[in-house]
Amino acid sequence: MARKSILVVDDEKNQREILDEILSGEGYDVTSASSGEAAMKFVADRHFDLVLTDLKMTGMSGLDLLKSLTDFDKSIIVILLTAHGSVDSAVDAMRLGAFEYLQKPYDSEKLLETVSRALKKLSTLDAEIISVSPEMDKVKKLILKIAKSNSTVLIRGESGTGKELIARSIHTNSLRANETFQAVNCAAINENLLESELFGHEKGSFTGAVSDKKGLFEIAHGGTLFLDEIGELDISLQAKILRALQEKQIRRVGGVKEIDVDVRVVAATNRDLLHMVEEKRFREDLYYRLNVLSIELPPLRDRRTDIPVLIDYFVKKHTRGTDHKIKIDAAARKLLDDYAYPGNVRQLESAIERSILLCENDTVTFDDLPPEMTNAVRPASIDASTDFKLPADGINFEDLERSLIMQAMDRTDNNITRSAKLLGLTFRTLQYRLEKFGFKKDESDEGQAARDES
Repeated sequence: MARKSILVVDDEKNQREILDEILSGEGYDVTSASSGEAAMKFVADRHFDLVLTDLKMTGMSGLDLLKSLTDFDKSIIVILLTAHGSVDSAVDAMRLGAFEYLQKPYDSEKLLETVSRALKKLSTLDAEIISVSPEMDKVKKLILKIAKSNSTVLIRGESGTGKELIARSIHTNSLRANETFQAVNCAAINENLLESELFGHEKGSFTGAVSDKKGLFEIAHGGTLFLDEIGELDISLQAKILRALQEKQIRRVGGVKEIDVDVRVVAATNRDLLHMVEEKRFREDLYYRLNVLSIELPPLRDRRTDIPVLIDYFVKKHTRGTDHKIKIDAAARKLLDDYAYPGNVRQLESAIERSILLCENDTVTFDDLPPEMTNAVRPASIDASTDFKLPADGINFEDLERSLIMQAMDRTDNNITRSAKLLGLTFRTLQYRLEKFGFKKDESDEGQAARDES
């Protein structure tokens, strides 16, 4: 496992050296910066899991650095240290997103405990909802309203919309945030195994049960249990989950003892549970027990303003720890912005990750994107005998040819190679026709090369 990277920021050399010694001694990868400005240069070149910064510094203050870091990469955790502590400063730091606020002189054990606790939070930082759309703004406000409650929550939305992300965000903002978050996909586990996974089992209760095992309801005691794809549960298991929610007790497979559990359940589905209730495939009482609070997640196609933001976020996410500075050319960016995304956010992230791996010279092009996306905008095969009807008065074939070529060049940002593919021509054939229509070389090949360089 890669070592966690920490950036120490302090304008006093001896303080940087002390922090470096303490943190390096615990196995962390430590980098030091003498100012906020220097810290931002480090952050621009590589990813850090955590930034430990002094509050009072010459030039950029710790609070100003916190603001800049948050704007640059919301996943970076920030802890502030100061010898000038005040309630107002602490409130400002926490309001701006600091994880913790420690006063000098600090105890090294307390410091290390705080750093360890902060880095453990990295697993829940995936609950950061990257969005600028009004549709998701409503969802985020609803999360904050319901997070402090212990009531069950039902999240509904298409596959790939980020239902587990929302569940983690509910947990992170709840009073249970310091306790465990456990998740299980009810559709991914065999029915018999799922019962044991949820409720545990006693030794000898079935073949292979060689020892007692706690289930997720026990493991998640005090925290949150996320039941994804709840609509795939067998009716018999639905009854047992209903009992666990109502009685706050479970019984292991093969056991006779009732075990008390304090668990907040968040469930999710992409199915119409009410319709399943009508068809007797989902228990009505369980549906209403789960649906105390509900969240509807819009598909990505209904919050298109989020797409550019998510593209940039996923590029950063999948280049962390590398020296790649990925660019997306105009044609690829246009397709990414315009695509319908039937697979929602999950499909977008997959497309970005794939393109980064396949692209050359750190530039994602149209042809680096997945075929299901590029084929959606390529022309279909044409049956010339039926699809093209020659008008009675005839046509100007040269004008038609010119129009099609110009449309292809416009769509590909004047890239001859991709335009040739769109038109079913070879590069040389298209180049000849471009010259024929007065599209000079310096306006196509050299112009394209200049744009790619920029």
